[in-house]
Amino acid sequence: MQQTLTSHKATSTQSPANIQAIRRDGSKTPLNIAKIRRVVEWATAGLDANPIALESALTTRLRDGVTTREIQDNLINCALEMCDPENPDWRYVAGRLHIWSLWKDTLVSRRAKSDIYDGMARDPESSKLAEQIYGNYAGVVRLLVEEGYYDPKIEESYTPKELAEAGSWINPDWDTDYDYAGAVLFSARYLLPDELPQEALLTCALLLASVEEKGKRLDWAKKFYRAIAQRQISLATPILANLRIPGGSLSSCFITAMDDNLESIYETLTDTARISKNGGGVGVNVSRIRATGSWVMGKKNASGGVIPWIKLLNDTAIAVNQGGRRAGAVTVSLDIWHLDVPEFLEMQAENGDRRRKAYDIFPQLVICDEFMRRVEQKQDWILVDPYEIRVKLGIELAQLWGEAFEEAYQKIEAAVAREALTLYKTVNARELFKHIMRAQVETGMPYLAFKDTINRENPNQHKGYIPGVNLCCESFSVVVPHKYAHCCNLVSLNLANIESDLLPEICQLSVRMLDNTIELTQPPFGAAQSHNDRFRTIGVGAMGLADWLAKNRLTYASLPEISHLFEDIGYYCTEASMHLAKERGAYPAFPGSEWSKGKLVGAKSVDWFVNNAYDVDRWIWLANDIQKYGIRNSHITAIAPNTSSSLVQGCTASILPVYSRFFYDKWAKGTVPIAPPFIKNCWWFYQENKTLDQKKVVQAVATIQQWIDTGISMELLFNLNAGVYFPEEPERSIQAKDIFETLLMAWKEGCKAVYYVRTVQKDDFKESDDTCAACAN
Repeated sequence: MQQTLTSHKATSTQSPANIQAIRRDGSKTPLNIAKIRRVVEWATAGLDANPIALESALTTRLRDGVTTREIQDNLINCALEMCDPENPDWRYVAGRLHIWSLWKDTLVSRRAKSDIYDGMARDPESSKLAEQIYGNYAGVVRLLVEEGYYDPKIEESYTPKELAEAGSWINPDWDTDYDYAGAVLFSARYLLPDELPQEALLTCALLLASVEEKGKRLDWAKKFYRAIAQRQISLATPILANLRIPGGSLSSCFITAMDDNLESIYETLTDTARISKNGGGVGVNVSRIRATGSWVMGKKNASGGVIPWIKLLNDTAIAVNQGGRRAGAVTVSLDIWHLDVPEFLEMQAENGDRRRKAYDIFPQLVICDEFMRRVEQKQDWILVDPYEIRVKLGIELAQLWGEAFEEAYQKIEAAVAREALTLYKTVNARELFKHIMRAQVETGMPYLAFKDTINRENPNQHKGYIPGVNLCCESFSVVVPHKYAHCCNLVSLNLANIESDLLPEICQLSVRMLDNTIELTQPPFGAAQSHNDRFRTIGVGAMGLADWLAKNRLTYASLPEISHLFEDIGYYCTEASMHLAKERGAYPAFPGSEWSKGKLVGAKSVDWFVNNAYDVDRWIWLANDIQKYGIRNSHITAIAPNTSSSLVQGCTASILPVYSRFFYDKWAKGTVPIAPPFIKNCWWFYQENKTLDQKKVVQAVATIQQWIDTGISMELLFNLNAGVYFPEEPERSIQAKDIFETLLMAWKEGCKAVYYVRTVQKDDFKESDDTCAACAN
């Protein structure tokens, strides 16, 4: 080891014995090459990574005055450079070295301002560092409460003795399970100053359990901690980032709506700002707003339509930038019948009047079945002004769906035929859909929300309708302007780390955690609080399906196995909410809901389960129990995109195929290798999304959607290169009609929304979108 390392001292004439290294606290110490070796051996232990190779690759010149951080950073870079598809374990070596630096930095910082490590060796051996730095959890809590980082509620809920007992649960080895991408994201995005990973997760678990009965808190906290720390349950970004701090909002997703008056519009803008300030993603429906050219105070052509108000939402998202972390995230939804839809589709195009552009919001079209039928049949579609329809026909079109909408639309067509309406436009439905597709290919948007499918499966039809979907297209419920704003808290099951025998318990813990967050969170405005209290909406999601399939030697064509897995998840989560209702009471709006009528998981009748479930009897019993005891949460399951949090969790994102089996991403810290967890042993069972027929993805998502009572964030990825989907025809590439058929299939198969539509122009497409970080992970 000494000979290997000293070969890199270049022009230095000093022997290692005479070199002074500079520690993190600025003090000097003789260079200890044996210590470097021990750290390298610790970082490579149990992995398919040769420590001698890492020692040989060390290029930092061991000169007098070299810093320990320089040596550590160089070891990390060497490990990353050696990572490739044949040697993927080097990304875990780099992750451990990053964690080692975090441990050391935290130790130095804490020593400078606290005596909680009195008696501890100044520079402990590698085998002792983790054990000692994690050895006084109660003291760390006291320190972080005093400094204002931790909510005092942690000390109000637990005695020092209880905190010390909780600290004994910490397993420092769980810090070493992260690859480099996960370790860097976790430490940069979620840790507070002077905080370590297991302390963050344990504190979250203790706070999640703080609403439990006093004598049972520690028992639940221990279960929560182990499930979180072993990365079986992933907490959504707002929970992991905000739960420990004073007054943090824990909700991921919000949806609100504007009424057609100034007071409502500006109140919605204020609510959006409050959501953005707290780091949430928000959907805003503007379908009630009168169209361009409509009447204002009796004057025709006075209205500027929806675009000026969307611009205000756009500027609000920029101005209220989540505490300086990033711009706010707002999706604006508009129903497909609105007269401003064509301009809405051009809102982010480069050409046209810059005063009527909004480049920082995420457009969403709310599409009804009648429109899609007319798209299929190439029939006409009439775009109208909601204000004129309201005044002349007495119809509030925005709140209608299904048969009620179709009846109203027939009245509109009849009114147009007799020239009773003046502000409308007739277009060909197929041509309008082509316009939508062109915008999606160019920008990835608009998102599509299938309004009738969503509202048919709404369990709270007795309380209103669902106007659109949230920022990531998976979470939604009843919205009443300025009375109820959809508000939802999320976690995700990490299917890569859950064995089948643990699934019932992990589902139960997930539902219980989320129900507890409803008591803990402080929604940023009144309508969100009212929704939280009345509907108790939660969303248990899933990530790592691609890993689960690969581990079980299955593919996305294995629809029966996928269906069985998500039937189990749907059942266990619904059952858990029923048991909570027995313990704590049903959600207040339960009477009159579809749940109260014996309908389950998307308002489906028991007969549906008789015909579609693989284990029918349990669903029949559950329907009876829910009618008897109620259910605690009106919505229970929702699958978010998990783009960033899946990296922390060490699995593939959401339920979609992995983009590529192995690729490099460019970060501020350099080029970072990204690969799924089972890549070494299950290479060929990871289907790459960049070459996978998206109709197979739609079919898999539709299969899963049957068992998910809210939605699924479904991103579609179309490769435009020749020969990808047609290997026997190397010159043939995907055509517009193929994309059209895939989107039509999504609607027909019961998918509730389409998130981004991505295209691959060359084989260098990179996953870099971070839109959903503001929302759900």
